[in-house]
Amino acid sequence: MHAEYKVPGGKLVVVDLAVSDDRIGMFRLAGDFFVEPDETIPAIEAAVRGMPAASDAKTLTARIEDALPDGAVLLGFSAEAVATTIRRALSSATTFADYDWQLLRGPALAPLQQMALDQVLAECVGDGSRGPTLRIWEWKSPAVVIGSFQSVSNEVDRDNAERYGFEIVRRISGGGAMFIEPQSAITYSLYAPSELVNGMSFAESYAFLDEWVIVALRELGLDARYVPLNDIASSAGKIGGAAQKRLGSGSVLHHVTMAYDMDADRMTEVLRIGREKLSDKGVKSANKRVDPLKSQTGLTRDQVIETLLGTFRSLNGLTDSEIAPEEMERVEKLVAEKFSTEDWIQRVP
Repeated sequence: MHAEYKVPGGKLVVVDLAVSDDRIGMFRLAGDFFVEPDETIPAIEAAVRGMPAASDAKTLTARIEDALPDGAVLLGFSAEAVATTIRRALSSATTFADYDWQLLRGPALAPLQQMALDQVLAECVGDGSRGPTLRIWEWKSPAVVIGSFQSVSNEVDRDNAERYGFEIVRRISGGGAMFIEPQSAITYSLYAPSELVNGMSFAESYAFLDEWVIVALRELGLDARYVPLNDIASSAGKIGGAAQKRLGSGSVLHHVTMAYDMDADRMTEVLRIGREKLSDKGVKSANKRVDPLKSQTGLTRDQVIETLLGTFRSLNGLTDSEIAPEEMERVEKLVAEKFSTEDWIQRVP
């Protein structure tokens, strides 16, 4: 069995192993990381051999850490990263390079259609009727998109939302509210087979699925980094946040909204961002939480998007695609039967 795992912000870890009688037999560790002293790798390999194939990542990590020679230095990876790669090998995980990725850029859709399309495309990837897809969202109108488990009354000032023309919709993933003005946000979704994140914890999969974005933002001159669990940030402030949903059909939906040119004062009028939520961010007002990409790059929204797509294409390949008529039919059906209903929008009043 073989697996590779690119440590977010670090190096590539590669393992090859064989299982016999439900235990790991042959085991080899490689990668472009740095390690001292040289005997560290043989020590890790010896520690892993003989372990039950059912060992979880925590058990594997502890075994590897106990085997490290005194003074061992691991640069660009960790015992936890090795354990994750082992679990990915044992669960037949895939990599981005194993797929022919498709690109959907637009068209501009109404907020309710956006919510339904996310579910439809994820289900299509899960059932094999569509290949893994990267979608760049375009919006017809302003919206507040709340997470699956958020309370409408806690998160949104409904009077101000109505006054300023923001439609309130609920997505299928968890996480926090998204404040959307059509040309002020950059939102994308990844729809992938669940095998892509096999062997990873949710926390690891967030950073793994957005590593290409960090690379792209750094190409734009930002000192971008991932802040657990789901924030993309730079030294100037938060840039965006991610959310994820794993579907029973065998796919994972991962989407991110980044601020391009956000009206932060308007955001604080529409969203009820309480003092408790801000307290762990180390700021005194909500409008200092998000520093838009426009001010950090000096580029147009389209130029930023083209850089993102260029980076993804160079790393993983990307072919232009379109929403199929049958996919759009399913979208309209879901809008009518689910996403526009009060039962869904007010599921957590």
